[in-house]
Amino acid sequence: MKLLLVEDSERLQRSLSTGLQKHGFTVDQAFDGEEALSFIAINQYDAIILDLMLPKIDGLAVLTRLRSDGNDCHVLILSANDQTEDRVHGLDLGADDYLVKPFSFDELVSRLRALNRRRSGEKNPLVEVDGVGIDTVTRQVSFAHTVIALTPHEYRLLEFLAHRRGRVYSHDQLIDQLYDAGSYVTRNAVEAHISSLRKRLKQAGAPKLVETRRGFGYLIE
Repeated sequence: MKLLLVEDSERLQRSLSTGLQKHGFTVDQAFDGEEALSFIAINQYDAIILDLMLPKIDGLAVLTRLRSDGNDCHVLILSANDQTEDRVHGLDLGADDYLVKPFSFDELVSRLRALNRRRSGEKNPLVEVDGVGIDTVTRQVSFAHTVIALTPHEYRLLEFLAHRRGRVYSHDQLIDQLYDAGSYVTRNAVEAHISSLRKRLKQAGAPKLVETRRGFGYLIE
């Protein structure tokens, strides 16, 4: 799940970004509303964590611009504004969720996972593809009751494609979706991760799952 974290507090940015990455999220960071809109213009995100009290352009203006442009990316407002009218106003402008500061980090992660399931149409946190079970909460993959040990990169590839079955993604699209904007990742690295993922699945007796469409990219049927 690729996120844009829009928060002007450097301390909170650093803490949240580190924690979210440890939970398997890919995170880009923006410190004001203007920077957020620049990121949104050139990247696709599964969800945006949006503070309201931002420099340059406030969070509600960012949200309004987003929806007026037809962008349906999930938006979770993270704000100290805790009045009912504040929450209602944010949701009415098009936010998908609203979490009040101070908050539980575990609750934030849980809400983000729920938004991801909503986007993919999955209600169950356990995704199954040809007998391979993907637990999106524990980030554990299994086949025939045996756990398959995957690296974080391999897991992200598998979960991403499993949630988007039938859709082909090129090397560049996978890089855009699975790595943050500050990472330098080559096509060879993506191919290496896919190759090692297939090898681990094969060793466990599981199906290959990730197919190649030559000249186009990769998918899970």
